[in-house]
Amino acid sequence: MEHQKLVIIPTYNEIENIEDMIQSVMGLDGNFELLIIDDGSPDGTAGVVKSNQEIFAGRLHLMERKGKLGLGTAYIAGFEWALGKGYDYIFEMDCDFSHDPKDLIRLYKACIEGDFDLAIGSRYITGVNVVNWPMGRVLMSYFASVYVKFITGLPIKDATAGFKCYHKSVLQGIRLKEVKFIGYAFQIEMKFTAWKLGFKLTEVPIIFTDRTKGTSKMSPGIFKEAVFGVIWMKIKSIFSPYKLNRSGSI
Repeated sequence: MEHQKLVIIPTYNEIENIEDMIQSVMGLDGNFELLIIDDGSPDGTAGVVKSNQEIFAGRLHLMERKGKLGLGTAYIAGFEWALGKGYDYIFEMDCDFSHDPKDLIRLYKACIEGDFDLAIGSRYITGVNVVNWPMGRVLMSYFASVYVKFITGLPIKDATAGFKCYHKSVLQGIRLKEVKFIGYAFQIEMKFTAWKLGFKLTEVPIIFTDRTKGTSKMSPGIFKEAVFGVIWMKIKSIFSPYKLNRSGSI
């Protein structure tokens, strides 16, 4: 039985990358489907998706939202949509080709062959595999993961990674409506929660290449949220232990 697989990509002003990304994901072996969640991009990103929906009928999906509502809320909306449609494996990735679409297959195989619930595309599992980033940003990202591990004990080397494959049981087990953060801290919170709930996590080495087209969405506020959010997560885990969502509701 072939698993149903959905790739979720949030977008905001990705007109330079979106068509190439759609073609790349749709061209992979394994019948991946793709959900683009566009936050009202004024550059026409959603329009490109719509024009491609005719070509990839039934496999390319679009969710349009009004305004920039944050990365975390986009993924939560996508997760709820995916669970409602019955997908078995749900993926997160960026639209700017910093994540290689071919690695989607490797993440999927890591879950299937190793019986893992969550596979993480890691920049730091075999050293520092980052291309075209300024040294300052490399160090900030790397030591952010060191900081997360020190504070929380999360046994992951790339805590802020946004390239992931979830088995549906993880997203069903997490109380998605209670997820607090929307930026990089969202990525940390999802991994930390999955780990605390007892799901099996693994890291798959990838090469992360900084975008060559479009504009980065990084901001000081996102980084600040991550720094203080990690402390909040640790304190919460002590005084309010994480529990599986057994209600069956999204």
